[in-house]
This record gives sequence, C-alpha cells and structure tokens, in this order.
Amino acid sequence: MQASLSKKCGTTATALNEACFCISLDQAALANALTDQLGNPELLELLMSRCPHVFAARPVFVSSQRLQQVAEVVRAIEQTVSLPAWRAHALDSAPPIAQHNPRGARGVFLGYDFHLDEETLGLIEINTNAGGAMLNVLLARAQRSCCSGVVGLSPGDEVAGGFEHAILDMFAQEWSASGVQRPLKRVAILDESPQSQYLYPEFLLFQRLFESAGIDCIIADPTELTFAAGSLLVGGEPVDLVYNRLTDFYLESENCSALRTAFLANAVTLTPHPQAYALYADKRRLVDLTNAGLLEEMGVDPQTRAILAEYVPLTSLVGHRNAEQLWQNRRSLFFKPVSGFGSRGAYRGEKLTKRVWEEILSGNYVAQTLVAPGERRIAADHQVRAMKFDLRAYAYAGKVQWNAARVYQGQTTNFRTEGGGFAPVFTLSLDEERTVSTEQPQHASYIFLLDETGALEELPHALYLALVRAESSIAKLAGKRYRLADWYVAMDDGKPTKVVREWYGWVAFDAQGSFHPEVGSPNGESGGAGNIDASALPTPEEHDGLRGLLFESQ
Repeated sequence: MQASLSKKCGTTATALNEACFCISLDQAALANALTDQLGNPELLELLMSRCPHVFAARPVFVSSQRLQQVAEVVRAIEQTVSLPAWRAHALDSAPPIAQHNPRGARGVFLGYDFHLDEETLGLIEINTNAGGAMLNVLLARAQRSCCSGVVGLSPGDEVAGGFEHAILDMFAQEWSASGVQRPLKRVAILDESPQSQYLYPEFLLFQRLFESAGIDCIIADPTELTFAAGSLLVGGEPVDLVYNRLTDFYLESENCSALRTAFLANAVTLTPHPQAYALYADKRRLVDLTNAGLLEEMGVDPQTRAILAEYVPLTSLVGHRNAEQLWQNRRSLFFKPVSGFGSRGAYRGEKLTKRVWEEILSGNYVAQTLVAPGERRIAADHQVRAMKFDLRAYAYAGKVQWNAARVYQGQTTNFRTEGGGFAPVFTLSLDEERTVSTEQPQHASYIFLLDETGALEELPHALYLALVRAESSIAKLAGKRYRLADWYVAMDDGKPTKVVREWYGWVAFDAQGSFHPEVGSPNGESGGAGNIDASALPTPEEHDGLRGLLFESQ
C-alpha cells in the first residue's frame, strides 16, 4: 500500500530501513487479531512459546519500483515454465511421479525469494510450499505507528482481508481445475507430526480460514491417511483436497504411500504437487533460467530473456569439471544442494573449509552468484543493530499476491534472531523515492534530550540519524541516560508552525558516547498509549521549555 510520506526519517527505502523506528509490532493488536480469527486467546501463548522470533520488531521499506520488478520476474518465470520445451526439459530429469498430471492444479503458495538493496535485485530461489502467508496476515493487522507520515504505508486490515479472500479463491481454483462438479467440502493440511512443527500455529489459522468459508479442515500427519474404495480418507472421512506442507517433495517415503497412491489414482487434488516442484523449485531450474542459449532454444522471447538475465543471478551445477574455478571464485558464490530446503546444507563461499568443499563436490550442489541481502536497522536489547532481510513474494498463476520480508542475522534466513522474523513490507511510491527535491519539506522531526534535572538540549536531526546508524558518538554524553522527545512538526517556509505528534522514550549513552535506545521505562514497564513510554513524559514546565526551544529560537 502506498501513501504520502513525511521526510522525518528519510525519503528513500534505504534511508527508512536505516533510521525509521516509528513503527513496531503491537502485541495487543496481535492478541486481538488472533482472538478474533480463532476465538481462542490461548493461541497467542502457543505462538509466542513455539515461535518467539517469528515476528520482526519493525517493518521493512521497499520502493514500488522494486516491487514492480519483482512482479516482472514472477511473470517472466511463469511464461517460461508454461512453454512445452521447458516442461519437457524439467520433467525429463525428475522422478516419474512428477510426470503425472495433477488434475490441472497449478500449486498454491509459490514463494519467490529475493535479495535486494538500493542497487540490486536478485532472485535467490523459488519454493513450492512457502510458509508464513497467514502469519503475515496477522502481522499486517498488528502494526502500530507513532509517526503520522508512515501510517498509510502499512498493508493494514483491509488489504489483509483481501489477501485472505485471495487465498480462498486460490484453493477454489485448484479444486475447480480437477473437473469435479461439486463444491469443495473437505481439506487436509498435511505435514509430518504437524503439532510439533515450528509453524503449527499457522496451520490453525488456515484451519479457521477454511472453516469460515464452510469448508471442513483437518490437520494431519501423512500416516493418518488411508486409501480405500477409490477415496483418500482421514479418520474414515473422504478428503477432497490436500494442502501439502511436506518437504518430501516427490512423496518417496513409506509414510506417504496412501497419499501417493491416491494422487496417482486421481482420487484427490494435491497442492502443491511433485510436478510443481520439478518445474519451479528444483535448484537446477535456476541453472536453466540463467542459461541464455538454452532459453533461446526453448523459444523464450527476447524480452523475457532480458528480465531473467537481469534479475536471476548466474547459477551453475557444481562438478569436478569446474571445481577449480568455483573454488577460486568461492568468495563471490553461494552454494546450495539441488534438492535442499530451508537453507539446510547451504554455504556462503567465503566461509567454506576444505572439508566442506569436498562434501559439496561429492554431493549434488549448485553455485549461485552472491547477491547481498538488504539491511534493516532495529532497536532491540537496548541498542541499534544492523539486521539482514530478504523479500518473499507469494504468487499464484503468475501474479504476486503478497510481499513479506524476513529479517535475520547469520548466514541464511532463520527464526532464531531477537527482533527478527517475518516483517511487513511498507511500500514507497516513486515520488516518495526522490532523493533530491527543491521543495521545502511540509513536516520535520525535532529531537530533544531531557536529563534528570529537567535540563533541555536539542539534538540536530542529522546527528541523531548518525547516532542511530552507529556512525557517530558524543563523548560529553558518555555514561548518561536521558529522556528523548521526538516532535513531528508542521513546517511553513522552513519554519515550525504546529506540533503534529509527540513521542517520548528513554536513551542511554555507553562509555564511548554511543547511542542505545531503551525499551520501556526504568523498571521495564511501559504505561503509555501507543509507543509512548509514560515514564519519559515531560512535566508541564519541561513541556513549556520544549515549546520555547522549538518556536522562540526560530
């Protein structure tokens, strides 16, 4: 969603990702969203205990131009995959089950994962069972803002509701493609030991969504399935459609025998399915997408080839024939197993040891040109930390349904980082991305420090941003603790005219004078509304002093 943006924290996505702390996860709103959707307040406790780092503390900002490029890549790949030559090539190297016609089902929740920064966008991989969609619906409903200039950038409740409808429509299309002339009655969400899965709370959200549409839904392990009298059964009841969250992409294990038999007998709609994995998610497809000669032979048009060449990093199969060259260039490469998932067995080249390299050579790996992830600074653990992020586009039938970010620290995405996890994507319009403007800003941010005696000091905004970015320190403030007042002010001809919004919190400076924001009041409690820490509020006299500094000094 786009909206008018103030220049409080910057006018580019990069600047906002570096310095905007105005928006955070509203735990109360999250609890309300869960209760509303499930009628079960205990789910929040389950979610927080099972997935304590599934939701990032802050959103990620991405320009609309970047998201348009993401949509172009998704369309280009969909057009390529639809070609008979691509399908023949991909399925030729896949197990026989991938050859089976999946009753017209396309496969739900394709996940296109990108790394991006101000200069670069690169497709890292494609997943056919991308998780997190329903969690991102909750997240969109649980954001809060203290800056009126960025409130409208949030996806919000209306857009989240639209995504839920799109999810139901997507499953309805998968069922309709089967040709069965009756409504979808029963869905099974399938994963191994589902109640022990990290994202089990999301399964419950999907279950509730299906049931709200009058569709019976059960969450099951594949061993609970049986195939009898031409039907796939769970608990003795027939299943129409299986929402497949298994990572046994070709249904090869014995646990999947009933599902495999029913799928091959055309007795159930399975989505996503083995053919979708072979066509999109096998890492060898990344090699094919960057093979210009092969794409031309397949009949991919020049415009589509140009998009793929620009946004899909060069990828090659690892073998003894190119081993020496890959080892020499390893610092600019990322290595992934052909059939891996969830970053398992993936290595950044600069961190490779000889022992791991030998394992890669004896395994089945691809080497992908390294594209650095984005960077998002967050305030957590009483300090500002630089985090990495990637962008996930959930897509169906060649169209992007939803964009989400995953914030993390470490070599690859994970849900173990304090302050990390899924983050909503806030979108800036092209006008808001202008880095140079001759216009006078209509709003500005003024920062003040208040010490325990009530003494006031203005902190220039440029210096404040440098402190937040850990690019500067203030020796005279070393070892001290202050209340911070952040006033969002209307401007006219470069002069402040009206205070639009006020925010208060605590900051501390370490022994070197470096800046560290604090969460909550001195005793760890926050009694204010929104993001405001009530313990940091100024007295009436201090408030008058702040107004004097702001208006009388102009």
